[in-house]
This record gives sequence, C-alpha cells and structure tokens, in this order.
Amino acid sequence: MAHTPVNHPLRPLYRAIGALMGAYLVVFGVVGFIVTADEGLFGKSTDKVLGQDTNLFWSIVSLVLGVLVLGATALGNNRDAAAYTFVGWGLIVVGSYSLAVLRTDVNVLDFGMATVIVTWLVALCLIMAGQYTKVAPAKLAGAPRQVREGAAA
Repeated sequence: MAHTPVNHPLRPLYRAIGALMGAYLVVFGVVGFIVTADEGLFGKSTDKVLGQDTNLFWSIVSLVLGVLVLGATALGNNRDAAAYTFVGWGLIVVGSYSLAVLRTDVNVLDFGMATVIVTWLVALCLIMAGQYTKVAPAKLAGAPRQVREGAAA
C-alpha cells in the first residue's frame, strides 16, 4: 500500500525547492518572451534563452506554469502539493513529447535537447516537492486509518 508522507520535517525545504522551480519557470518565461516576441507564436528560433531553445508559445506556457506554482506555494494548505504534482507530471509529458519529435517539423515548441533535460529536471523536482509538502492535523497524520484501527483491536 502506498503512503505519501504527511507533516514531513523537511517540508519547508521542499516548499522552497518548489518555489525555486516556479521562480525558474517565471524567469525563463519572461526572458523567453522578451527574446522571442518578434518571431511569432510558434516561430523557429535560433536564439537561446538561459541555454535552451524556445519560442514565444513555450515562453508564455512556462510563465503561466511558474506563476501557478508560485501562487500555490504562497497559498499552501496542500494546494502547493497538488500544484507541484500536477505541473510536474504535465512537464514530464511535454518533455517526453518534445523528445519524441525533437528533429521533426512537429516540434512546435522549438525544443532542443537541453530544453528537454531541463524540463524533466524541473518536473522531477516539482514531483518530489509535491510528495513531501502535504500537511494534516497531528492526529490524522501517520499510518492509514485501517492500520490504526486494526492495531487497536
């Protein structure tokens, strides 16, 4: 049976990691928006943004995802854990799709290999942070309910 840790002692560290990943996405999105604004939404750029290939669409998506992650971090109360996990798995899917179409005309996000790797790393950090930032009242934390009731009998 799977068990996701609740009230982990290093929760502030994992929240900081999640916030750092959100801030990275915001910075990447803003710089990418500035650099690629004149190339059209799905333009093929030869410009690099923080060492990665991008286009205007991926810059806007990164900016929106970063703001979502930072907003969820500020709100807390398990919203951050859900947002980290959701955005992390979404980035895994985007990175995998982009790797599959890397050298084809279907590469609409204009990803390069460095962008795929960074996207996966950000995604894995967010998923990890999402697993360790859940909170619950102290009496509800710990073993699942069935295990607690079975031990009392």
